[in-house]
Amino acid sequence: MQQQHRQPELVEGSLPVFVFPTELIFYADDQTSHKQVLTLYNPYEFALKFKVLCTAPNKYTVVDSTGAVRPQCCVDIVIRHRDVRPCQYGVYDKFRLQVSEQSQRKALGRKEVTATLRASASQEPPSPRPQDDERRIKELADSEFFEQTVLHTESRPAAGGPSLLTVLLGLVCMVALMLPTLGEQESTVPLYLHLSVNKKLVAAYVLGLLTMVILRT
Repeated sequence: MQQQHRQPELVEGSLPVFVFPTELIFYADDQTSHKQVLTLYNPYEFALKFKVLCTAPNKYTVVDSTGAVRPQCCVDIVIRHRDVRPCQYGVYDKFRLQVSEQSQRKALGRKEVTATLRASASQEPPSPRPQDDERRIKELADSEFFEQTVLHTESRPAAGGPSLLTVLLGLVCMVALMLPTLGEQESTVPLYLHLSVNKKLVAAYVLGLLTMVILRT
């Protein structure tokens, strides 16, 4: 009798998370370093969904802060530093990557990545004192994580062309310009359809405005 193979139930927070690198270093004088890439690996036999949290979400832009990773695949997460002012030099922030199964909401595992901004790659940061290290570690441990704002690519609404009213009004103006001018004798058009010069000037002006509107749509 064959026994059905069941996947063992995973305890919340017990799943190892594989992320590279484990530290992000940005340099203020090197614009190319303002964009870093985190690679999340999924070595398991089941798909994972992930969420990126941060202690200072206003300082960073995370492209695709939520998503999914197929089994035995990886995904790149782009992180951009938006605040490279001197007052941010040496400040440590943390990112937390939480992963869970597609059908569950509880976080099966998490991994934290530190991020810091330095003035220049050529300048080595001063060696921190032991008490400074202890204080920084305690501050990071007590930090609160926030969800990143979902980044959407800016898109403009597709132009649907001129409205039906605009087209009809343009046709009326064109017909008005084709009608005979008031005072013309040799015309088969009824007299009440003869337009004065002023009315034709108004029709020409309106037609010009409508043409500009149509060209902009």
